[in-house]
Amino acid sequence: MSKDHIQNKVRTLRFFRDEMTQQQLADEVGVTRQTLAAIESGKYFPTLELAFRIAKVFNVTLDEVFTYDSSKDKYKKRKKSK
Repeated sequence: MSKDHIQNKVRTLRFFRDEMTQQQLADEVGVTRQTLAAIESGKYFPTLELAFRIAKVFNVTLDEVFTYDSSKDKYKKRKKSK
């Protein structure tokens, strides 16, 4: 199953936040460093609550951290034929 339709900028945001470590961010949002590493690599998608906590740490909106490309979503709605 391809999950490339959801991307995140967590690594970039950490870098521009004084090169914050994964452990520092994990501590701030209440998860393990391993969980954060999995989110950054796209192997795990956070709950909505965790996604909001991550955005809040960086003082940005949710869509500045996570983006969704619906053109790659296999569940997108199909046009109804008339």
